[in-house]
Amino acid sequence: MRAVVQTVSRASVTVDGVVVGEISDGLLVLLGVTHADTDLTAQTMARKVHELRILDPRPDPGEEEPQGGETPRGERSAADLGAPILVVSQFTLYGDARKGRRPTWQAAAPAEVAEPLVTAFVEALRSRGAKVETGRFRTHMLVESVNVGPRTIILDL
Repeated sequence: MRAVVQTVSRASVTVDGVVVGEISDGLLVLLGVTHADTDLTAQTMARKVHELRILDPRPDPGEEEPQGGETPRGERSAADLGAPILVVSQFTLYGDARKGRRPTWQAAAPAEVAEPLVTAFVEALRSRGAKVETGRFRTHMLVESVNVGPRTIILDL
């Protein structure tokens, strides 16, 4: 399983002109599934994503934001802050373009295998208390995001 995790001030997924998932101040997770992945892989990845310490701490109400270089970076996780997570299935994360200019998708799990594992990942996040929004599997999605930092982490299991 491969996840590209980005800190975002906002992110959304639109399908056929309708917003199907939207968050602010959280994590955008592009998730790819490969042939060897299992429910255990999905559970482990959910824990890693939820506890990944890449979010900035939020100031307490009434407290001013630190100025200049005083702001600590990436000290909190979505679990710490209750930050929302937008999960978008992305089989193209397993594209291989080492030979030629046309990627192959052989390392990506077929949809019949991938979809239940993406669902297991989402449910594992929710069972940990995460607020999770999603895209729609097997649809053409428009994904918009405003990255913070920017901070992008690639997790491979």
